[in-house]
Amino acid sequence: MRVWPQCAFWPNENKTAPQQRPNRRAFYLSLVESDGDRRIEHAAYFAGGSSEWCLMLMSSHAPLERFFGSAEVYPEIAGKRVVILGLTPTHGIDIARAFAEHRARLILQIDEASAETDALGEVLAPVATDLQIFNDALKTGDDVVAFSRRAMAAYGGIDVAIVLVPLSLGETGGSIAEVEARLSEVLLTPCLVSRVATNRMKLLGTAGVVLHVARLPRDASAEDLAFASAAKATLATMVRSEARAVAADGIRINAVAPETVGCSSGHGLAGEADIAALALFLATGRGSTLSGQVFEADIRA
Repeated sequence: MRVWPQCAFWPNENKTAPQQRPNRRAFYLSLVESDGDRRIEHAAYFAGGSSEWCLMLMSSHAPLERFFGSAEVYPEIAGKRVVILGLTPTHGIDIARAFAEHRARLILQIDEASAETDALGEVLAPVATDLQIFNDALKTGDDVVAFSRRAMAAYGGIDVAIVLVPLSLGETGGSIAEVEARLSEVLLTPCLVSRVATNRMKLLGTAGVVLHVARLPRDASAEDLAFASAAKATLATMVRSEARAVAADGIRINAVAPETVGCSSGHGLAGEADIAALALFLATGRGSTLSGQVFEADIRA
């Protein structure tokens, strides 16, 4: 059973957010902006300027229309060109559905076709403005670059690129050299996709968004957790560096990484449903000030 959350905003004249804090803008459960100073904090409402807005998360199997009369919680996402790489039956489904129900133009890359991914196409096709699904296996850097270029040219450009990144040691041995080699292998795809996407965005003058979403295996071992901590630190460095390099072009790069032992702030996202809501937010003008951030999430797949 998959629970599907959505977000709704309403004027505070009729609804009251818990623990309100005047004169503060709070971003969706994890980021608070106060007088221009940004810090991580658990927040349950959204306030801006003199007009406060409350944030409500709702769960249902029904599409957005059941709650709001239309799928356009963020109307500006309709028609946006969104590429999602690394989709699996257990990771990325909610993210793809979120953008489809907002009438985005989707390109999905799936390593292996399955009954679940076939069913996903049947569900998304009626609601997405456009949908293309590819089963290209991205085994080498050349594969990643070639597919990324083809995908980002399919709709004449790219607005949002989302890369789903599995973090596990696999069959890697325990030596430092082997772990470093595995780290380079795991982060190669997000690095290359980010470069291709931002180059395309700069060429076309698109103020786009890149989001990397890393996950742990469901049965993560202690070694996997240690590896994920190292990978998260490396990913954070990469995201901050690349975000600074493209900031002048209006391009934003962020990441979501799993909570790991000794590194959790306690204010992370609760799972992929929350990550889908975050991805939507970052793809809109409301998330335009957020770049170079790594958000923590409790996500295993």
